[in-house]
Amino acid sequence: MASLLALFSSVLWGSADFFGGYLTKKHKALAVTAASQVFGLILGVALVLISGNFISPNLNWNGYVIPGILGSISGFIGLVLFYQGLATGSMGVVSSIGSLGAIIPIAIAFLNGERPHQHQIYGMVIALIGAFCASGPEVLKGSQLKPILLGIAAMFLFGTALSFMAIGSKVSSLLTMTTMRAFSVTIALFLAIILRNFGSFKKNEIGPLAFMGCADFLANLFLGIATTKGLVSVAMVLGSLVPIATALLAYRILHERLHKVQYLGIALAIAGVSLTSLV
Repeated sequence: MASLLALFSSVLWGSADFFGGYLTKKHKALAVTAASQVFGLILGVALVLISGNFISPNLNWNGYVIPGILGSISGFIGLVLFYQGLATGSMGVVSSIGSLGAIIPIAIAFLNGERPHQHQIYGMVIALIGAFCASGPEVLKGSQLKPILLGIAAMFLFGTALSFMAIGSKVSSLLTMTTMRAFSVTIALFLAIILRNFGSFKKNEIGPLAFMGCADFLANLFLGIATTKGLVSVAMVLGSLVPIATALLAYRILHERLHKVQYLGIALAIAGVSLTSLV
């Protein structure tokens, strides 16, 4: 059950990432992120009301509010940088780099007592080598270095957000994710007022934005639940197979082509995180 939830979350994330990168080619990354988060918040509030799953908030570290807020800050900034990277670079490459953020919560899980097998350590090394190979041609071009750097920054921020998600999910996955969305929407509104820019989306773009926000929320929710049903390390690895969906959509819709070494890099990254999940 935990593995299926984590795998499904990676499919949802990969699909949301594709549309996020696609829309950021036309609009500011901040506007795309903010708008999609609004739809995620609406879904979260609806699920809380329908399920009746509400726990009074508190400011204890072991609650869901503080992890939700901290996860929201790192996750929101990570998404802005990630969407910008997807829009300006190769989606398959940037997505692969971003997915390696799972290594951070995996390492924390190991420190908390989840002992890695030798093949899991090999998997992490392979995944890192894959990220390097995937970015090789982009770096050599010089002008394409920025998307790689954005992907790396997003990787660390995503890893931090995932770690806080796992902490909050021990109390309630749903309330943790809803808290994250509530705080990220608050940040977005504050920035929109300061910058005096609320975006200029067309009617036919509302659907993709709504899908992005809901898919991202559900991906977080399913992964959060998965961390409470099995090993955190395994759930995080399976939930990080995001590049598969992103790359397939980029190939199918945008007809995006990659260099051979980049295909190798993506394959190594996916193989690495998959090997890490074996027990």
